[in-house]
Amino acid sequence: MKQPIKVLMVDDEKRFRETTRKILERNGFQTILAENGAEAIKCLDQSPDVAILDIRMPGMDGHEVLEKIIKLQPDLPVIMLTGHGDKDSAEQALVLGAFDYLAKPCDIDLLSDKIREACRSKQQTGKPEEDLVGSAMIPLSAYTTIDEDATIAESVQELKASFVTLPTSDLIMETGHRSILVMDKKKQIKGILTICDLLERILPAYLTSTKPAMADSIQYSPMFWRGMFTSAVEQIRDLTISEVMSPVPVSIDAESTLMEAAWIMVDQNQRRLIVTEDGKPAGVIREQDLFFEMGKHLIPPRLR
Repeated sequence: MKQPIKVLMVDDEKRFRETTRKILERNGFQTILAENGAEAIKCLDQSPDVAILDIRMPGMDGHEVLEKIIKLQPDLPVIMLTGHGDKDSAEQALVLGAFDYLAKPCDIDLLSDKIREACRSKQQTGKPEEDLVGSAMIPLSAYTTIDEDATIAESVQELKASFVTLPTSDLIMETGHRSILVMDKKKQIKGILTICDLLERILPAYLTSTKPAMADSIQYSPMFWRGMFTSAVEQIRDLTISEVMSPVPVSIDAESTLMEAAWIMVDQNQRRLIVTEDGKPAGVIREQDLFFEMGKHLIPPRLR
């Protein structure tokens, strides 16, 4: 006899939990109930086939529970339940690795179909194996660094030196990091200097300030711009990096997925992230590293 699909139902609302249990069991499912995230983690020992997880719960919210489930049982499909107006939060859950999401209260037939679909997906393919952030990052020891007291002239020389052809592996072909990690006396990351930081610094402040309307025609004439670049570069050559650098980039754990890195870069407008291991900086992952990872999966298998 075919075993019923075992569903882990996690919701802090007792009435909703019990009502859903009764309906699911009438539809042929076996249910495991949990009223919070901590209880849900314990219930993983009962080997559920699919988990249904409410996003808004006291204590650990649905996103936190989802992340723990993915680490403990990465092949377990998770369907998120969201209240009205929580679409953004639900879409974030998809990025974190949820199978799908439904709005509460949800149609029981739709929920039943989604449970069966999730179970079929698990049986047929499971989750595809992917590299994690730690395997795609540039190790800290291989990234260009410079002391915070160094001058802009020195930093430009360091950046230029990084634009030599680097050893390549797989399909990655990259030259230069386009940025320098700025370190303090204790060798801790103090900030980051990018090419964009240098370009922003040489722009005269009056270019973006309020000006008379007739000044537009003067500003955009060839004579206006002539000689500005050279003189501006000369003026910043002896500034220290700490006067120009950007703050330390956002951090991400080495065990995180590449999709998490992509989400943070897009959501927080970051071009590179500091990768940490055991809470300590271990490397840098850049937008171009994710680009090359995309390329690996777009090449036909016969050409890999």
